[in-house]
Amino acid sequence: MNSAIPNCELPSCLQMDEGLLSPHADGLDRKRDGQPKSPSSSSSHLAYSILDVPPWHLCIFLGIQHFLTALGGLVAVPLILAKDLCLQHDPLTQSYLISTIFFVSGICTLLQVFLGVRLPILQGGTFAFVAPSLAMLSLPAWKCPEWTLNASQVDTSSPEFTEEWQKRIRELQGAIMVASCVQILVGFSGLIGFLMRFIGPLTIAPTISLVALPLFDSAGNDAGVHWGISFLTIFLIVLFSQYLKNVSMPVPVYEGWRKCRTTKLYVFQVFPVLLALCLSWILCFALTVTDTLPSDPTAHGYLARTDSRGSVLSQAPWFRFPYPGQWGLPTISLAGVFGIIAAVISSMVESVGDYYACARLVGAPPPPKHAINRGIGIEGLGCLLAGAWGTGNGTTSYSENIGALGVTRVGSRRVIVVAGCVLLLMGVFGKIGAAFATIPTPVIGGLFLVMFGVISAVGISNLQYVNMNSSRNLFIFGFSISCGMAIPSWVNRNPEKLQTGILQLDQIIQVLLTTGMFIGGFLGFLLDNTIPGSQEERGLLAWAQIHKESGDTLQAAEVYSLPWGAGTRLCTCPCACTLPFWPGPDRRGHQPSCPLPLDTISRAPAGCSGDQYRRTAGPPHQAALED
Repeated sequence: MNSAIPNCELPSCLQMDEGLLSPHADGLDRKRDGQPKSPSSSSSHLAYSILDVPPWHLCIFLGIQHFLTALGGLVAVPLILAKDLCLQHDPLTQSYLISTIFFVSGICTLLQVFLGVRLPILQGGTFAFVAPSLAMLSLPAWKCPEWTLNASQVDTSSPEFTEEWQKRIRELQGAIMVASCVQILVGFSGLIGFLMRFIGPLTIAPTISLVALPLFDSAGNDAGVHWGISFLTIFLIVLFSQYLKNVSMPVPVYEGWRKCRTTKLYVFQVFPVLLALCLSWILCFALTVTDTLPSDPTAHGYLARTDSRGSVLSQAPWFRFPYPGQWGLPTISLAGVFGIIAAVISSMVESVGDYYACARLVGAPPPPKHAINRGIGIEGLGCLLAGAWGTGNGTTSYSENIGALGVTRVGSRRVIVVAGCVLLLMGVFGKIGAAFATIPTPVIGGLFLVMFGVISAVGISNLQYVNMNSSRNLFIFGFSISCGMAIPSWVNRNPEKLQTGILQLDQIIQVLLTTGMFIGGFLGFLLDNTIPGSQEERGLLAWAQIHKESGDTLQAAEVYSLPWGAGTRLCTCPCACTLPFWPGPDRRGHQPSCPLPLDTISRAPAGCSGDQYRRTAGPPHQAALED
């Protein structure tokens, strides 16, 4: 989950001018294997479908755009975790975490495109892991010492300080690596289809909403450093993403030898977060240079200065290669593992929805069982790698990436391969991560307030499939949300009243009961599956209806088979074909593995038909988040 600004609400009625991303832009009628592209009705709105290969310069441009689209979520996760990792006064290490999450996201993206579900979806950090991570770090054994909260007492180069933050991230690493094994098992064993039979909108809505609701206190504290700067950031994000999203800007386009012309690009629609962040950052720089902001570290508003963490740019190396175990050998505790498992389940549910939305958008058939199983399994492997590298987070499919597909009308896998390579390069350049670590605190606070608000609303948007005139559904959702906020609040204030005398059991209970998304999701799941209600009342029929395939699409075997013909032409032995994740000649049907769309469609905006929007809109959640 990830930049949560609703970039993915980009219906086909918001088209870019012909020419910029047209397959005829270079004077060629793009073909594959010598055959013209099929005039499929489901992919007719695309400039390039999933199997097409755009020109190399267009691949690079669009790959960088996908990186920028996911940038907000990728940077946000390490910055949120920094305080509880005792790193709020160590921007250099924060920059290392940002570079590491860039690098691992690149690896996971390439794995997913080549070996996973094989759809053009970016992989990155997820907010679903943040809540249980913060719950684990709030245990008495892992609370930061008082001296680490005082900048004047922190020596970031001292072995004592280094051990303080490294032992916390090693604990996170171990929990993520063990929990990721559960996701690998669920994916490659084919259990995901069975689990999805019992998960409906009334489970998803409180789970996603409670990912963000507990984080508003932290966002408010960051914004409160300088409310003027924070409100400016919020204003710019809202202005660009909502009011100016239909305003186009002329951009030059190069076509062949000595041919150049201009076309229109909806810049504000594609980069609202990046533009708002840069403008607020520039203002903070101007106020710093003119000494308008206070220079006393103890004064209110000092953290809005760009030089409060400016030394990190000079200290950061130009090149730094992240590697597994860079913070030491991971440690494991049962409490952390159980909390992260709850996040893994939430992440899997979201990802299945992303697969269906992306397939519809790029003109592919709904993913078959083996592709979904493989995709979830590879995401689990990605979480394992994220734990080994020490990002402090897992990985998941990025919904905002699907929104970018709706803008560019380019669904080619090659573009996402380039985006994965861009992420790898950004992770190796140490100065890039350092630059993002110097973002002024009130700018981050304003960004978080908008992001968390959208994430919460996206969770609630799942209720559009449910009969909300039903007292049954109102009770389930309301009770799940209230308990998901009240119980963690009480447990945090009274941890001693839940002690059993067994340390490990006490830690497990405290982590689970202080993770609001676990409590809300569990109650929603339990009540929705035990209180009598019809399939229509529960919203399951509406979800299933959206997944019905319509129109002619590319053959599933061509899109979802493994590279080099594995399972179709090579390695077709009977034993391999029985594996739930292995493609085969007998698995070319278009039957989806799960009848639920998992919040992949939101309401159509004014001016667009429901069919237009369903074919072009991505999933509403994360809208950035994903990352």
